[in-house]
Amino acid sequence: MALLNHSSMKLVESQESSATDRSPSLDGRLLFAVPKKGRLQKTAMDLLEGSDIQFRRDPRSDVALALNHHIAIIFLSAADIASSVGKGAVDLGITGQDQLGEYEATQTSGDGSDVESVLDLEFGSCKLQVQVPQQGPYKQPRDLIGHTVCTSFVGLTTKYFRRLEQQETATATDGQLKTTIHHMEGSVESACLLRMADGIVDLVESGATMKAAGLQAIDTVMESKAVLIQSKHSLHPELVRIFTNRIRGVIAARKYVLCQYNIHRDHIGAATQITPGKRAPSISKLDADDNWVAVSSMVPKKTIATSASLISLSIGRCDPSQTLRLELMQPPAPTGSCLGLRGSSSGTNAKEM
Repeated sequence: MALLNHSSMKLVESQESSATDRSPSLDGRLLFAVPKKGRLQKTAMDLLEGSDIQFRRDPRSDVALALNHHIAIIFLSAADIASSVGKGAVDLGITGQDQLGEYEATQTSGDGSDVESVLDLEFGSCKLQVQVPQQGPYKQPRDLIGHTVCTSFVGLTTKYFRRLEQQETATATDGQLKTTIHHMEGSVESACLLRMADGIVDLVESGATMKAAGLQAIDTVMESKAVLIQSKHSLHPELVRIFTNRIRGVIAARKYVLCQYNIHRDHIGAATQITPGKRAPSISKLDADDNWVAVSSMVPKKTIATSASLISLSIGRCDPSQTLRLELMQPPAPTGSCLGLRGSSSGTNAKEM
């Protein structure tokens, strides 16, 4: 084995010291926790991109410093995000309502909650459900009282069965549950097949996995979506406000398209009933003809095809040379999308007045 001389040893020590110095400093930065994997991760990343938070992540690290803002992105599990925000370790986080509910359910009475949900992110819909074998004897939730239930949501499940047992006995009790709640991570749906439990409480999206496991839902503990949560004790309230508003804007812009068309003044009333906008449509006079106006209105993306058809069918007198034009809003750099017969503008600054 070759021996290192004094100079070589100094070089190695210098390299090791430099590697240590490269560890990210979080001092003074707003800490924003996002899921490191799972069903919420990709859409959460899209929201950060839409909010103009630019960063490069080392795959070996769970911390990435933003390149254009005084923010650090912290990659955690969805469950750890709720507790980290609740304990004030990070300022903002994206997680599921189920994980927020689980964190709050495990807090001791009187502690109070130091985390609050500030924005429904409108993705990641699922249900936390009580599931039992399709061919088993359990047909309703009270049939599971006194039996074993497996779940990764021990706090919410305990709270659910405590309330259920109180309803059945008509007495309030904070004592020992008759129902055994067993904590299990991972493939909870296999617990009944392995005879570890009589029923389970787990997250369900389409229900296909539960059906394949021979299970059926008999009750819903809660419905859940992704939410933006914040610490009540953040040291960066202004940055929290700014990026909460940015994310809110990204969500709104992705739900709507900008519908633009020219129409005769006689049909303004009928047209604006079809495309009323979020508050009101923008109407401006055309320079070439005082009898015609340009209408711009924000229309929900899911109803745009119906709105376009109604305008054409109900009015039918739009200028043939200025066919209905639609522009898709996609922040931070919106691009045009023409659904009419003519080209569309970029719409980068399009907004409803």
